Amino acid sequence: MLKRCILLVFLCVGLIGLIGCSKTDSPEDRMEAFVKQWNDQQFDDMYQSLTKDVKKEISKKDFVNRYKAIYEQAGVKNLKVTAGEVDKDDQDNKTMKHIPYKVSMNTNAGKVSFKNTAVLKLEKTDDEESWNIDWDPSFIFKQLADDKTVQIMSIEPKRGQIYDKNGKGLAVNTDVPEIGIVPGELGDKKEKVIKELAKKLDLTEDDIKKKLDQGWVKDDSFVPLKKVKPDQEKLVSEATSLQGVTRTNVSSRYYPYGEKTAHLTGYVRAITAEELKKKKEGTYSDTSNIGIAGLENVYEDKLRGTTGWKIYVPQTGEVIAEKKAKDGEDLHLTIDIKTQTKLYDELKDDSGAAVALQPKTGETLALVSAPSYDPNGFIFGWSDKEWKKLNKDKNNPFSAKFNKTYAPGSTIKPIAAAIGIKNGTLKADEKKTIKGKEWQKDSSWGGYSVTRVSERLQQVDLENALITSDNIYFAQNALDMGADTFTKGLKTFGFSEDVPYEFPIQKSSIANDKLDSDILLADTGYGQGQMQMSPLHLATAYTPFVDNGDLVKPTLIKKDSQTADVWHKQVVTKEGAADITKGLKGVVEDERGSAYQPVVKGITVAGKTGTAELKTSKDDKDGTENGWFVGYDYKNKDLLVAMMIQNVQDRGGSHYVVEKAKKQFQSN
Repeated sequence: MLKRCILLVFLCVGLIGLIGCSKTDSPEDRMEAFVKQWNDQQFDDMYQSLTKDVKKEISKKDFVNRYKAIYEQAGVKNLKVTAGEVDKDDQDNKTMKHIPYKVSMNTNAGKVSFKNTAVLKLEKTDDEESWNIDWDPSFIFKQLADDKTVQIMSIEPKRGQIYDKNGKGLAVNTDVPEIGIVPGELGDKKEKVIKELAKKLDLTEDDIKKKLDQGWVKDDSFVPLKKVKPDQEKLVSEATSLQGVTRTNVSSRYYPYGEKTAHLTGYVRAITAEELKKKKEGTYSDTSNIGIAGLENVYEDKLRGTTGWKIYVPQTGEVIAEKKAKDGEDLHLTIDIKTQTKLYDELKDDSGAAVALQPKTGETLALVSAPSYDPNGFIFGWSDKEWKKLNKDKNNPFSAKFNKTYAPGSTIKPIAAAIGIKNGTLKADEKKTIKGKEWQKDSSWGGYSVTRVSERLQQVDLENALITSDNIYFAQNALDMGADTFTKGLKTFGFSEDVPYEFPIQKSSIANDKLDSDILLADTGYGQGQMQMSPLHLATAYTPFVDNGDLVKPTLIKKDSQTADVWHKQVVTKEGAADITKGLKGVVEDERGSAYQPVVKGITVAGKTGTAELKTSKDDKDGTENGWFVGYDYKNKDLLVAMMIQNVQDRGGSHYVVEKAKKQFQSN
C-alpha cells in the first residue's frame, strides 16, 4: 500500500513537471502558421498571433474588417506569402526575431509583389510564452509604413458610341447640365426655393431635403439634384434663376433621337449590386453603367471597354499597382436615321413594327417598333406620370416588335409561289380552274373550306392570283407540293433556323409541330395556319424577288464592302423571281390589287398586303387583325419595306398599312 502511494506521488510530480516545462513554439513555427492563415485570408485567426501592443491599437473587429475590405476591393487573387529563416543577427536575441517574407498576389490593378521583414516578439501571457507578430499595415502593402493609407480606385472606360451609316450619333457620350443647390446660398428662402425647384425638376420636396441633409454636405458644397437633357436649356435657365440653385456639366450617355431609335439602341443604367456579383471580378465597379436593352445590351462587351484600376498611397501619390482603362469600341450601323425617322413618324400612334432594307446588299436602313419610349428616361429620370403611363400601356412600349414573330397573312404567298416554281409543281403561266368563292379538297374536310375574296376570276394564273390574293390558288399550290416539299422549301427561306443577324431575332416557325394535315397545309400555303414570322425575317425573305433569286443575309453593322452576303443561294430561279415581281407590281399598280389604293404617283413599287386574323375559331367575331405590307422598289432596287400594324380591324385592314408604307417610297 505504501509503495502504491509513493508511486502515485512520483507520477503526479512528473506530470506537473511536464506541463510546466512544455516547449514554446519556435519563431519559425509561429511565422509558418501565421503565413498559412494569411494565405487563406483568415484574418480572425491571424489576429490571435499579434502582439499585445498591436491589439491595443486595433480591435479584432476593426482588424478583420479593414484588411478583408482592402483585399476585396483590390480584388486579391492567388495570394502567396512565403517566410524565410530568422535573421542571423538575431541568434543571441532571446526576445525579438526578424524573419523575412515575400508576398505576391494578383489584383484588379495587376500583379503586386514585394519583400518585407516581420518582427516577432516573445511575450508572456498567463504563465505562457509565445512568439507574436508585431503587425503593421506594411504587411498588406509595403508602401503603407508610417501610418500611411491605401486608396483603391476604379477608372471607368469611355463607353463606345453608336452611329448611323452617315455618322449621326444614336447613342453618344456628351456633357449635360446637372442642376444642384449650394446650401449656404439659400438664405431665408430655403423652403420657397425647395418647393419651386421640386416642381420644375419633377422631384418631391423630401427628395431634395434628404440630399441636402447628407453627412458630407457643407454650406459651400454643390449638392447635385438632377441631370437634364442637353435640349432642356429653358428648364436649366428657369431653375438656376432661383436663389442658391446652380448648374454644372457632367458627362452622360444620351440618345439624341429618343423614341425613334429606342428599341434599336436600348439603354444603359447603373449596375445593381446583384448584377455586379455575377460579373467577373474587376470588370465592373459599383459606379459602372451596364447595357440593359437593344444594342447597348447585345454589344455590351464591345461598347463597355475595360475598367481600369489604381492602388495607390494618397498621402504620397505613390502607385502600388495600376491597370489603365481601355475605352469601348464604337458601333457603326447600316441604319439611315432619315429612313428610321420617316418610318417611326408613320407608326408612332399605332402598335406595330417596320423594317427597311437595301435589298441588294441586305443592309438594314431602319428597325422601328411602336409604341416606343424615350431611353433618356433611364438616364435623366421619369416623372411618375410618364412611368405609370408606359407601364400601363397594354401594347408594351418597352418591348421591340420587329424581332418578334407574328402570323404573316397573305404576305407569305409570294414565298409559297417561289417554292412551287423551284420544285416544278407551279408554272407561272399555267392557269388553275377555280369556281366559286369556297373550295375544299374533298369530303374528308367536312364543313371546312378555303374561301377567296371574289369568284369573278375562274381561270387563274400566278400573276392574277397575286393581284387578287386568291386563297384557293395558294392553298392548292401547297397541296400540290405536299407537306415535305413545302417544308423543305420554307427552310431554304430561313424558317426554323436562326436569322444570321447582329441583333437577336425570334426564330420563324412553320407550325406548332408539323404540317400533319391537309387542312393545315392548305391554310399555311396562303398565310393563315400556325405560321409565325418576324418583320425582319419577312423583309429578308423578299430579297430573292428583287434581283437574282438569292436570299440575302441581312446586316446591321456597317462593313467596308457593300457586297451582299448570301444566306441561302438560289431559293428561286431568276425567271421565277421575275414572274413573282410581275404579279407583285400588279398588286400595287392594277386596279384589282389590294395595294392599289391610295394611288401614289412617281413610285415604282411591287409588293404584297396581308391580313392575319387572330381568331379562336372561324366563327369568332371578336378577333383582332394584324395588317401587313411588304414592298420594294423594282426599278431602283434600293429600298424594301416590311410594315406590320396591329388591331387594324375596323380601320381598313391591310389598306391602313399600305398608305403608310407607300409614303416611304415616295419620299425616298
